[in-house]
Amino acid sequence: MKSPKIVIVILSAILALDLSTKYLAQIFLAKVHSLVIIPNFFNLTYVENRGAAFGFLAETSSRFRTPFFIIVSVVAIIFITVFYLKTEGSTWFHLGLLFILGGAVGNFIDRLRMGVVVDFLYFHWYQYYWPAFNVADTVICIGVGILIIDMFCIHKKDNADCTPYSLK
Repeated sequence: MKSPKIVIVILSAILALDLSTKYLAQIFLAKVHSLVIIPNFFNLTYVENRGAAFGFLAETSSRFRTPFFIIVSVVAIIFITVFYLKTEGSTWFHLGLLFILGGAVGNFIDRLRMGVVVDFLYFHWYQYYWPAFNVADTVICIGVGILIIDMFCIHKKDNADCTPYSLK
């Protein structure tokens, strides 16, 4: 999974999907703000998230918040990249890291461009709402899920497949 061509294709696909959906959200959803897709369950809603996950630090001064998130993003991207390059692991392990890296870069680009991250996927159950998120956030969560599954797998010799770990 360390083939440069495969890495470029995966990261490019993640960034293209993330940035294009955010662009479409800005073009179409910013005008209407919200579009009901499935009543009482799913809306497409334009949100400019000034904070991190769940709006963390959204209310702090932009003089602190913007440089803080840019520095944290750069450090995270460098750490993930070095960890990816220096660590041996299964194909799934490296795929999980690539997903996390792709999502982090997608949100980082938003912060550099606008000082905010565009979110637009908005799930809820009647009056109970989950915070809005985007494709980059989804890809990061999928990457973490892949790493968790990989952590609990016993790998075969070719490291391409795994079977669930069984407790004895």
